[in-house]
Amino acid sequence: MSTAPAPTAPQAPGTLRSGLAHPVALLRWLWTAYLTPGRPGRPTDQTELRWIYTAWLGAFLLKMLGSSWDVSWHFKWLRDDLAPPHLLNTVGTAVVVVLVLFHSYSGYGVDRRALRLMQVGIGAFLIAIPIDILNHRINGLDITSWSPSHALLYIGTAIMLAGALRGWWLYAAPGRLRDLVSLGLWLFFVENVVFPNQHQEYGVLSLEAWEAGRTTAEPSLLDFAAAQGQTPAMFMLPVPSWVHPAWMICAGLLALVVARKTVGLRWTATVIAVVYLGYRGVMWLGLVAMGFPPSVLPVVLILGAVLIDLAVTSRVPGWIAGIAVTAAVYGLAFPLEALGLLPPWNWWSALPVAVGFAALWALVDVVSRSSWLARWRTADEPAGVAETAAA
Repeated sequence: MSTAPAPTAPQAPGTLRSGLAHPVALLRWLWTAYLTPGRPGRPTDQTELRWIYTAWLGAFLLKMLGSSWDVSWHFKWLRDDLAPPHLLNTVGTAVVVVLVLFHSYSGYGVDRRALRLMQVGIGAFLIAIPIDILNHRINGLDITSWSPSHALLYIGTAIMLAGALRGWWLYAAPGRLRDLVSLGLWLFFVENVVFPNQHQEYGVLSLEAWEAGRTTAEPSLLDFAAAQGQTPAMFMLPVPSWVHPAWMICAGLLALVVARKTVGLRWTATVIAVVYLGYRGVMWLGLVAMGFPPSVLPVVLILGAVLIDLAVTSRVPGWIAGIAVTAAVYGLAFPLEALGLLPPWNWWSALPVAVGFAALWALVDVVSRSSWLARWRTADEPAGVAETAAA
């Protein structure tokens, strides 16, 4: 009795260029070679890992471009579910969905904790989308970045990025490439954290332009806001003036503290902050050239990042460093706000923000020395997979 020979996998493309030149053959090879069931912790070589996490970087680049454009768009036009920035963000989200499904089915490039974070994160993000649409249907104009439905989008993004950061750091070989990709993922994480503050950073200039009689918003947007009983100030600067500094420091700078301690490079926080502000500057030029409203740039982030790197390198306790960094950032912010280069800051918030940031940084110090973190840094793999990898 004869049996048919098992199908052989197509030959792998020799180079990325040849693969992209023959996309059908590339997809056939990927499907046959990698879309086979497996468990988290499945052996993944470094080339495969680079391909997988390059796709993660590309997905979040699309999402970041779309979201940056989206903020400026909403200060000019009425909201539209199918606006180009939303579509660009959707493409990035679709790539993330495919990646999470790939990890879930194949087990490549993740341990169980990383996979769980990815799944929970994309789940929260996808749940937030219809909630946000429903929120707009019920409440009409909701330009603020600080709405609960938007917060769920940020939380979902942060959780899935935490999964990607964990998966890459666990399985990538130590070296320059691991550091570079980690910096890229942390850049997206920090951008997601400070993203809500862009509302005030756009709002302060848009309100100034409206008061000067040269508004950057289309009449349809202003008319719709007026019909809802909202003044321009109500949707351009919709939150108290303590929110911007408190969030910038207690969330944005705290994320840089964690990035610095995780990646371990001397200037981790500074590099992330400089690249982020460089990206914001390039987007500023492009969006303004296309006729979209400008924003101020939170350059105080760079000072905070430099001081974080210096403090961590010098092993300054967080409860001291947090207060010193907060004082320096508020000190720089004072002339910047006077020059119109920052949204309004509530200066009385300096003390509670300093205390809060110092407490949070001290908590990070405690966690970084804990046995819990040591266990967290170990891959969580099924017993059979771990034994196979060890063999």
